[in-house]
Amino acid sequence: MTYAIIGSGAIGTALARQFARTNTPVLIANSRGPASLASLAQALGSAVRPVALWDALQAETIILAVPFSAVEQVAAETADWSGRVVIDATNAINFTDFSPADLGGRLSSDIVAAALPGAAIVKAFNTLPAAILAEEPGSDAGKRPIFHASNNSQASAVAAALIATLGYAPINLGRIDEGGRLQQFGGALMVHSLIKQA
Repeated sequence: MTYAIIGSGAIGTALARQFARTNTPVLIANSRGPASLASLAQALGSAVRPVALWDALQAETIILAVPFSAVEQVAAETADWSGRVVIDATNAINFTDFSPADLGGRLSSDIVAAALPGAAIVKAFNTLPAAILAEEPGSDAGKRPIFHASNNSQASAVAAALIATLGYAPINLGRIDEGGRLQQFGGALMVHSLIKQA
């Protein structure tokens, strides 16, 4: 299985740290090119490899860790997303007042799915602030849970395996239109106060 992280902001960097910690190879890309990621890769080690966006899009499992407003820009890079599992770590946020963006009643992951035809979408890694996501996920008290939801059972299994590999405890919420609704920004599983402080 090949992995890539699209986005090198707070969430993308936090996840890259977990790949590095577990020595799990991952490609990382952003809109500014691999040279902009050289210092991050040097700090994290050989498991994290900066590449051009197009190269990252060839991975079998892609973590989409860009602002929700940038999804269309990433989507435009390729017309066919068939065969890829895309883990949607985005949050649709109105940053003027830190409220949920008005999506006309649609779920953000449904909008992501429409933008990435052929991809199997999994919602995950979006309910924790980046600072917490970057922490060691296990302790004497147990492993930190990561919720995931998908309409595709095989994609859900791929995501659960990755979550476990990175040291978290995967919790399957079922379909996106059911349990995944809880993961929406503003939903019951969002850590509002911590996100606002991050």
